[in-house]
Amino acid sequence: MSSVFAAPVMSGKEKMSNNKPTALPAYTPGPPPMAAPPTYAQAVGGVPPSSPFTAAQPQNGPTILTTVVPVGPQSTHMICPHCLAEIETSTKTEPGMIAYISGVVIALLGCWLGCCLIPCCIPECMDVHHNCPNCKAYLGRFRR
Repeated sequence: MSSVFAAPVMSGKEKMSNNKPTALPAYTPGPPPMAAPPTYAQAVGGVPPSSPFTAAQPQNGPTILTTVVPVGPQSTHMICPHCLAEIETSTKTEPGMIAYISGVVIALLGCWLGCCLIPCCIPECMDVHHNCPNCKAYLGRFRR
């Protein structure tokens, strides 16, 4: 037969000190716990969120829907958001960042007598600016 040693069972109010159980001090209640912090809507104030499926209010006049047309390296067919005319954009090219960086690299490599200006003449290194031919409004830029 084997002997089984069992540790003495202590309640939560007793503490073991030098292998002798001692009583813990009695619990004294303090102030009541603080209330939960306010919600975001309460702290910020404002209007509570509405349902995403609310009916739109009728507007006076026709509804104009504009879309963003990406501009590219060539002239783009679109409706001008400023004058609302159907247009083919007019384009103007000017050297872009890649042309300037290429020119600096070419100059650092020793070709500084005009060869560093060659990237400013290559169409693939140019940014393209788009304007409306009717109202001359700026419509966007295609960067290289």
